[in-house]
Amino acid sequence: MTDAVAAKIAELGFALPQAAAPVAAYVPTVEVGGLLHVSGQLPFVDGKLVTGRLGEDVSLEQGVVAAQACGLMLLAQVKAALGSLDRVERVVKLGAFINSAGTFTDQPKVANGASELMVAVFGDIGRHARSAVGVPVLPLGAAVEVDAVFAVRPA
Repeated sequence: MTDAVAAKIAELGFALPQAAAPVAAYVPTVEVGGLLHVSGQLPFVDGKLVTGRLGEDVSLEQGVVAAQACGLMLLAQVKAALGSLDRVERVVKLGAFINSAGTFTDQPKVANGASELMVAVFGDIGRHARSAVGVPVLPLGAAVEVDAVFAVRPA
């Protein structure tokens, strides 16, 4: 395989991080029935976890960057599981969880950080279904967490 998707990521100015190890009793990915389910990923920017709450101490712009970082970690997990991002047939669904103050209502704008990354990397097959949910707290105090489902080609 040519790893064309990895080349596209580099062309966009991004580098995939090292796939993060689970922080509890779960596995990062499960492949079944042609679908790769990727556990929720947290946002690491410049090697540091982005923590805080949107609408309080995290700006909308910081939230978008955090969601994008979650998207990059999702791709790192996919590459670790499949060996190549070129096996992705379609981004099926993203679930975005945004640590939000009660008055914050821009969860969809935050989630766009991950969604727009998938479209930039994969083109039309990066368009996906999505949920964007405000929550009062996330693991380790993270500002954002994103999970995903990808349709994948056989090895």
